[in-house]
Amino acid sequence: MRKILTLAILALTFAAAHAQTAQQNLMGTCNTEATGKKGDERKAFMKTCLSDGKKRQQERMKSCNADATGKKGDERKKFMSECLKK
Repeated sequence: MRKILTLAILALTFAAAHAQTAQQNLMGTCNTEATGKKGDERKAFMKTCLSDGKKRQQERMKSCNADATGKKGDERKKFMSECLKK
C-alpha cells in the first residue's frame, strides 16, 4: 500500500512539474500567435488560446496516463515525459 501511495505522489509531483513547463510553453505559443493584435482583440484571443491549450494538455495527460498502465518507476517517468512532449 505504501508503494502505491509513494508512486502516486511521485506521479503527481512529476505531472505538476510538467504542467508548469507546459503552461509556460503554451503562454509563449499563444503570445507569438497574438502578434499584431492589440487591446480587447488580444485579450480575447489570449483567453481562448490559453483555454483551448489547457484542454488539449488535460486530454493528453489522460491519454498518456491510460497508456502508461502497468509501467512503474523510471520506465513510467520516461514514458510519460516522451508521451507528453508529443
